[in-house]
Amino acid sequence: MEDRIRDLVERESRCCSFFTSTAGAGQEPIRLEISVDQAHEAVLDALAARTTATGRSR
Repeated sequence: MEDRIRDLVERESRCCSFFTSTAGAGQEPIRLEISVDQAHEAVLDALAARTTATGRSR
């Protein structure tokens, strides 16, 4: 699973360079942290809202 998450982080970084993503190595569950600059906070907030709506933690 960790390899899949790291692959996702890499692909998203190429697509959306305003995201800064890190995945916690060796942690269970794997923790994915995503941050943005102030100009893109609305994008991250919308993504977090969609994640929360599906029952996953932020």
